[in-house]
Amino acid sequence: MSTRLERLSDTLRNVLGARIDKLVVDRGEVSIEVAAVNVIETARLLRDNDELHFEQLMDTCGVDYRDYGDGIWRGPRFAAVSQLLSVSKNWRVRLRVFAPDDGFPVVPTLTQIWPSANWFEREAFDLFGIMFSGHPDLRRILTDYGFVGHPFRKDFPISGYVEMRYDPDQGRVIYQPVTIEPRENTPRIIREENFGNVGNG
Repeated sequence: MSTRLERLSDTLRNVLGARIDKLVVDRGEVSIEVAAVNVIETARLLRDNDELHFEQLMDTCGVDYRDYGDGIWRGPRFAAVSQLLSVSKNWRVRLRVFAPDDGFPVVPTLTQIWPSANWFEREAFDLFGIMFSGHPDLRRILTDYGFVGHPFRKDFPISGYVEMRYDPDQGRVIYQPVTIEPRENTPRIIREENFGNVGNG
């Protein structure tokens, strides 16, 4: 481990203490895991502490750990993972918080700490169904308002539940159950005998 990553890890442990459930340094990156009840206090320390000063949230995404790795995941299913950047210190950290309830995944919003979390959390809600308590405007951002389900969940069917089409008789867009039969496509390979042979035209 480089001295820079070692310094960041030590600083995180000293400042955050028992709030950190897990700290991992892997492939030149530092990741910390905190409980949902501690994430707001932890985020505020990450941003405001002079030794850390993570003033910028670069991204927040949802993760569905169902059937992760060897196919047997032991732990909470859904997590919100945020990528933080300290411009002044020139270092990064990954902050992961698991939703305690798989049936209704909820974690606190980080919009009060980093306003840039707003649309990222809306995307995680839309695609994974993770609720962010305290979010000022939690609604779908990529799928349509009438969309059923959350398409990035691992148990979401490949063809979806409904399809949308324009009905000229009704003069509007309508939803109807999916009528597509799943099928396996095999790509067709085209080979040319003299492909790339400039001399033969």
